Amino acid sequence: MAGAGLAAPLWDIHNGQGPRQLAELGLALLLSTLIGWERAAQQKSAGLRTHTLVGIASALMMEVSQHGFSAVLGLENVSFDPSRVAAQIVSGIGFIGGGLIFVRRDAVRGLTTAATIWLTCAVGMACGGGLPILALVVTALHFLVARGYPRFSSRLIPGTAAATFEARLTYRTGSALLPRLMQTCTRRGFRILQVKVEHLPGRADDAARVLLELEGTADPVRLTSDLFQEQGVLDVEMSTAADDE
Repeated sequence: MAGAGLAAPLWDIHNGQGPRQLAELGLALLLSTLIGWERAAQQKSAGLRTHTLVGIASALMMEVSQHGFSAVLGLENVSFDPSRVAAQIVSGIGFIGGGLIFVRRDAVRGLTTAATIWLTCAVGMACGGGLPILALVVTALHFLVARGYPRFSSRLIPGTAAATFEARLTYRTGSALLPRLMQTCTRRGFRILQVKVEHLPGRADDAARVLLELEGTADPVRLTSDLFQEQGVLDVEMSTAADDE
């Protein structure tokens, strides 16, 4: 009986290599690509390729779990639990997710992207497990949570609308101006996440450029105005930084 299973044609739905399995892998490719596109559009550390590979790999492992051992099922004293492969997928994806989470100062970053990797794995497993409707629903729920929740959280939960900004300032050195600029930022309600100072050789005014990465809920326009009023500031550029959530 085992020999008959090994002699089965490659293109056969009964041994897990037919149109249905290819369609499940294709659906996993499509849905994981959509999730990865959303993360890439938000400029996250794990984007289109990472999510797509996680999704189709999870689907393939589910196909192997269901159909990869069919050749030995007819042998005596042979049994297996196909759910063991699924359990190992869930455990293994934690290594990728854990690598996306990091702590900068007192802020934890990458949690949402790590959770999205985990969700993409679940979507791929659902596709490979023959549950396309559940995979489609969860993908839709991902877009609802990732795109819709930030718009309402600031109204429903006070203090959750903190945004990250990058302030690029050019200023004259030699007057201890940088500490005053940082005090202005904190006085306006912004938390300083990172400071990078770069000297600009060749300028007659002995200037330097500093990049301040800020986080807060206050108005960045008012902060820009305050920074401009500091004597010695030559230029201020404020922009929204990519969130590492």
